[in-house]
Amino acid sequence: MPDHEFGFEVRVCGWAERSWPPEAERDPDTAVLVGRQLGTQRRRWDTVVIEADAAALARRATFGADELDSDLRHVVRHAPADWAWYRDALPDPGYPWRYVRAAVHRAAGRDVVEKRYRNNRIQIRRIAEYPDWVNRVVAVENKPDLTASAARDLAPQLHRDVARGLADEVWVATAATGERVEPVLLEDMPVEAGVLVFDFDAADPADVAWHPRSLGSGAGTRIVDREAGEFEYTDPQDERERRLGLAERAYGRGWRSFADTMRPDCRHFHLRRDESGRTLVPRCGALGREQTAAECAGDCPHFEPEPPTWRQGGWPIEGGPGARLKRLLDERRGRVRN
Repeated sequence: MPDHEFGFEVRVCGWAERSWPPEAERDPDTAVLVGRQLGTQRRRWDTVVIEADAAALARRATFGADELDSDLRHVVRHAPADWAWYRDALPDPGYPWRYVRAAVHRAAGRDVVEKRYRNNRIQIRRIAEYPDWVNRVVAVENKPDLTASAARDLAPQLHRDVARGLADEVWVATAATGERVEPVLLEDMPVEAGVLVFDFDAADPADVAWHPRSLGSGAGTRIVDREAGEFEYTDPQDERERRLGLAERAYGRGWRSFADTMRPDCRHFHLRRDESGRTLVPRCGALGREQTAAECAGDCPHFEPEPPTWRQGGWPIEGGPGARLKRLLDERRGRVRN
């Protein structure tokens, strides 16, 4: 297993997609979607697990494979069953209507609503009812090497996560140390946060060292200054929208989107199976090891474009090996959604 957080994170995502929930059988009526590096303006989590109603998730597919941002959701969720002027059909958004009009055009361009002009007015009609498909949101913070200093930095953030209650559960995922008592259990972590200990060389790689407490959803508390005891309550409706926004981003991006920010068009970029034989992880031929997402960037000194001969027959429409690797990851992501 690599000694960097990115490789650990990708493996945790692959495990969660296959084996969530830990130490329990998955309800056949529940589907699991996993995203990585998702969050809000103030907070970003390493791994986000969405527990979805399987039947409702299938109806969500009517609106395409891409995520619906907040403006598009405003249009899709309130679009009427029969044709109506968009300003009569949609509730007041609290911001200028010109932005709503732009969202209507985007929604029609993506075929998630129908649009027509009558009497010089834009009318809309829904293609289907947007389903209530999200059951629970689970946040996982990945810290493979949880040293004492790393734990001191992480604990205050976890206390904020627990108080906020945006996620139904909060977990810490760390690598097994082999000690009788895992060091993470001796740190000042909130008791409401669960602890997952991973040994990816084992047949069953995840062990629950501490079970989390269900946080529920709705109104939470945003800690402004923990030492001074300053906090503010959050609006339940705003929190529900943020939860749905997280779920939509997980739906659209998944966790295999790492290829979108790395350089699969480099001749040294490869995908290899991890220790389980089921998760594809990136590997750099020039470095001779698994690279981090930061290393595999545009300014990498080892970057070499794929030779044109690699792309013959399909280039430039289908591309070379790098394009095929991205299509492979996209196909796997789509298989999970459907």
